[in-house]
Amino acid sequence: MARSSLTDARPGNSRWPARLDLLQSLSGLVLALFLVAHMFFVATILISHELFYNVARFFEAGWLFGEPQPVLVSMVASGVTGLLVAHAWLAMRKFPGGFRQYRAFSAHRSRLRHGDTSLWWLQVVTGFALFFLTTIHLYDMVSQPQLIGPYESADRVWTGGMWPIYLALLFAAEVHGGIGLYRLAVKWGWFVGDDANAGRRRLRHIRHAFSAFFITLGLVTLLAYIDLGRAHAELAGERYVPPGHVAVDHGKH
Repeated sequence: MARSSLTDARPGNSRWPARLDLLQSLSGLVLALFLVAHMFFVATILISHELFYNVARFFEAGWLFGEPQPVLVSMVASGVTGLLVAHAWLAMRKFPGGFRQYRAFSAHRSRLRHGDTSLWWLQVVTGFALFFLTTIHLYDMVSQPQLIGPYESADRVWTGGMWPIYLALLFAAEVHGGIGLYRLAVKWGWFVGDDANAGRRRLRHIRHAFSAFFITLGLVTLLAYIDLGRAHAELAGERYVPPGHVAVDHGKH
């Protein structure tokens, strides 16, 4: 009886590492799906200014409350920020905790020359960059949710000088997200099939296609905002008003 109690008390039998791994996977999956949805949302500017304006107003739920509620955007951005912090904390459990651990990991990676191990390290680097780049962007969404629109967003990108940050954010987010989804699929056996090696090769091709597509879409979209911001620079601060709409004073926000 005593031996059994001692065995059950061993730290190695704790279920918390597995639970935290599951939470890390779930939070990463939610953030990746949000990233995909967000990219398609901002890319509506490529179709028309009015479509981007209407989609932005849709998320402010004016159709539900009678008038737009930018605070809803702030609430969503705050929730994403909290999820990002939680995901970063969960992921940091596996980072090298000091120079000795980093040196041991680096030597291990050099000896193995294993592609997925190198991908993990690239995900660590991009994740570290994302934590700072994303919080800058999210702060704007939390503090100024009403300034989301064709002119407003383009002014922020160009006149506000945010385009270098958005450019770095684009590459870091798409590389990190692509690797993250790939590693989730491998870890949990999604779409791998009976042949594990063939499944990994297939998933690698999907990861490359995912990153290439969204980086290309992101670059074209960012260039559209830069072009609009440059054209609108002399009128920076002017709010976009769709054809047939009456300009509204948003100073109360």
